[in-house]
Amino acid sequence: MPASDGYPPYNPNGDSAGPDSLQQTQPNASGNESSGAVDVVLQSDIGINTLLTRLKQSVASAREFAAFLKKRSTLEEEHAQGLKKICKSSHESSRRPDNRQGSYAQHYDEVIGIHDRLADNGVQFALSIHQMHEDLHDLAVNIERGRKQWKQTGLSAEKRVQDSEALMERAKAKYDSLADDYDRARTGDKQSGRVFGLKGPKSAAQHEEDLNRKMQAADADYASKVQTARSQRQELISTQRPQAVKAILDLINECDAGLTLQLQKFASFNEKLLLGNGLCVSPLKGQNNDQSPRSLRDVVFQIDNTHDLNSYISSFSSRAGQRPADIRYQPHPSTGPTQQAPPTDGRSHIEPNTQATPPSGTFHPTPFPDNAQAPSTAQNQRSETDHFPVQNPAGQSYEGSPHQQTFPGSGIAAAPPQLPQPQLSSPLYSQPHNPPTPVNPDLTHPDLPPLRPVFGMSLEELLHRDGSAIPLVVYQCLQAVELFGLDFEGIYRLSGSAMHISKLRAIFDHDPSQVDFRNPENFFHDVNSVAGLLKQFFRELPDPLFTHRHFQNFIEAAHIDDDVTRRDSIHAIVNSLPDPNYATLRALTLHLHRVQEHSVANRMNSGNLAICFGPTLMGTGSNIADAGWQVRVIETILHNTYQIFDDD
Repeated sequence: MPASDGYPPYNPNGDSAGPDSLQQTQPNASGNESSGAVDVVLQSDIGINTLLTRLKQSVASAREFAAFLKKRSTLEEEHAQGLKKICKSSHESSRRPDNRQGSYAQHYDEVIGIHDRLADNGVQFALSIHQMHEDLHDLAVNIERGRKQWKQTGLSAEKRVQDSEALMERAKAKYDSLADDYDRARTGDKQSGRVFGLKGPKSAAQHEEDLNRKMQAADADYASKVQTARSQRQELISTQRPQAVKAILDLINECDAGLTLQLQKFASFNEKLLLGNGLCVSPLKGQNNDQSPRSLRDVVFQIDNTHDLNSYISSFSSRAGQRPADIRYQPHPSTGPTQQAPPTDGRSHIEPNTQATPPSGTFHPTPFPDNAQAPSTAQNQRSETDHFPVQNPAGQSYEGSPHQQTFPGSGIAAAPPQLPQPQLSSPLYSQPHNPPTPVNPDLTHPDLPPLRPVFGMSLEELLHRDGSAIPLVVYQCLQAVELFGLDFEGIYRLSGSAMHISKLRAIFDHDPSQVDFRNPENFFHDVNSVAGLLKQFFRELPDPLFTHRHFQNFIEAAHIDDDVTRRDSIHAIVNSLPDPNYATLRALTLHLHRVQEHSVANRMNSGNLAICFGPTLMGTGSNIADAGWQVRVIETILHNTYQIFDDD
């Protein structure tokens, strides 16, 4: 090919570069070597492919950052909404009469208000970066569409030129071959005297003439192929390649500029979020400090505990009444001559050894049995022998009752409202003295106001509110199943009545202290509804009984094949559960172990119970394949009940 068919310098406008343009680009090329190297690559055959690869990298980077923004916005949204939910529940709880009032309530509301403003900042930040994600995603989609279009256009032009040059090379090879044959025939280089053709032998003159005719046809074909290849290459160099290069460069610049802009906005929004949160926690002091908002530290330091305590005590001054008069000995007038007159100072003298004798027949309740002690302080570690025996109406000992329970590690003596205990000296099923009035389920309604809600509350909240490590609803349900459902076929597997469960739930949320499941009338003689109520309580816990924190540890322990190693691993994780979770799990496990002991009658062995309680107690993870490992965790605990928990 002629030397004049080389590539001209790259011109972004797509115009062919003449001598003037060469002179204009020479100073820039000499001043910037990298620019000259760029022009060389862009004007070569690999220029379009190089730019397409670079554009693909830009699109991938934009998509990756868009995915990061989406995940970050989701996290910020969940955090902000969770914070607003906590603020709302804390604000409602602080208004209840069982919480402190006075300066504490006032300033605690301000603390909650500061956190609510922090949540608002988080929501606004999440919305902003989510909009950035959508903008960047749309940009990446548009750039990718343009990349595919110019890939098709640019590479097809390059392919046409390559094909035309390949045809030209084949025509040249044919022309050269015929020219050599003609030259040998013309110069007398003959291999034989005659040449045979299709119509018989040819003479040397005929053969030379035939080769000359073919050579001329090949020469004309070669010349036309050269002209076609030259014109197509010239069009590619002058028009098609510059247009494709310019378009792809524009796409790269647009994608990179858009990505950089979103990164700058992301940095700005982060600064705005942190600055806004900082101003919420500690506002700048203005010229008039009285009107400027107070910082979180100032608000907390304004709480006056002494004033709140004195105000609370003073509010009961109207109920205190007058101080009672001094107690004096006043003898009857008829015994006046034989009785000693009272002292003149107005005070009665009581002999030191005199004891008040109660009238005969008076009942004196004993706070604890002869062999029992008052609730002790919490131990520094879990005791596997903690048990809470309560006499049921049949005179049997029920393990797992929260009565007289010392809560490990907290120093809180857990004592929920006591169920009426039958007298040991009375016949079986005799009514105790002054039993509480049982709630009539027929008079209840699911819309009872939740005065003391139980369902949907965490175990920690129930512990601090009721002082019981094991929620009363769990205790009552376990007691009812052990009294009336151990031999009931399909217990915990068969569903109860949805209406009964709704009514029983309303009772517990309204006033759980009046519930007594020792009488089957109080749960409609439907032990399946009691079992369903228990499972519903565990399902609605904000944090499952096995906790989200330890979920993955339990799943990893379930993968262990060796039974002893798996048991010891699960035992260690169980011991690390929070105290109310541990106490509740212990009572439930001992109960389920007694249920499986009656599996001949109720058809509920450890495997069936594990299937019923696996997702209920451990929660639903993100991987559905973990369901089988959840069942294995529960089954391992039930198989090793007395190794993990001591039944005493």
